[in-house]
Amino acid sequence: MPELPGVEHHFIDVRGLRMHVAVAGSGEPLVLLHGWPQHWWEWRRVIGPLAEHYRVICPDLRGLGWTGAPPEGYRPEVMADDIAGLLDRMGVHRFRLVGHDWGGLVGYQLALRSPDRVSHYIAVNTASPFLRPTPRVLLNGVRVWHIPLNAAPLIGRRMSGSVVPRWALRHWTYRSAALTSEDARIFLAQFRDPARVRATVSYYRNIVRRELPLLLVGKYRWSRLTVPVLVLSGDRDPLLSAGQMTGFDRWATDLRVESMVDVGHFPPIEDPDSFVAGVLGFCGDPADRDCVTPDTVLG
Repeated sequence: MPELPGVEHHFIDVRGLRMHVAVAGSGEPLVLLHGWPQHWWEWRRVIGPLAEHYRVICPDLRGLGWTGAPPEGYRPEVMADDIAGLLDRMGVHRFRLVGHDWGGLVGYQLALRSPDRVSHYIAVNTASPFLRPTPRVLLNGVRVWHIPLNAAPLIGRRMSGSVVPRWALRHWTYRSAALTSEDARIFLAQFRDPARVRATVSYYRNIVRRELPLLLVGKYRWSRLTVPVLVLSGDRDPLLSAGQMTGFDRWATDLRVESMVDVGHFPPIEDPDSFVAGVLGFCGDPADRDCVTPDTVLG
């Protein structure tokens, strides 16, 4: 477990899943959900500045980091239940939420299903759940070649356990100097565990077999986002075009879009100052007390 000043680590049982969560600061809760191939360490450059304003809660998603890696449950809905259950155990009801990549898909689920709990949601370099199969979207599918490769029979475990995560960390980062060799080592170490490699294969097989087909036939066409949403993205992201992250105004009550200049797929790593400014600018002053929660209880 890498160490970061001011951060506490807790392991909490949530419906039989042993979840790891890193916590820092005090005040109103701000939940940060990481992407792949990462874990809570993705937020290391922004935890300190954000903890000056909020109680920052950084869980590891199912199958990644130091959270358990069971054989099943790698669907956004299930992982949203994991996070909701974790926050219940911590005594947190209402919170601000940031989700990146896979954590962004989980964040959309929480915002759609629990608008009474999520006061603000920031989706970072994350595909929209309202994605439609337009020609542009289909053509952009070549950008996410890693999805079928990670999901592939026979070679999927080898690819997702070594080749693809190494490629992702190196080539999805536009500001390459921002991701140190030590950061890469910490992220890649988790894939020495066969259970976590199996979890990654499950993540992406679920995308190919279930989530993407349902998305493209309009799974969320009757849904509506009533939570204020900010889509925050790096303009140099090699995976997702702006059209795949935005364009769902008619399904959202309050939608804003901001782009970070010369930033790739990992904004909190590549430009932490601008990222923190974006979070604070959108979520507002915690002194407004719109997210009052009971005292945190850690199990």
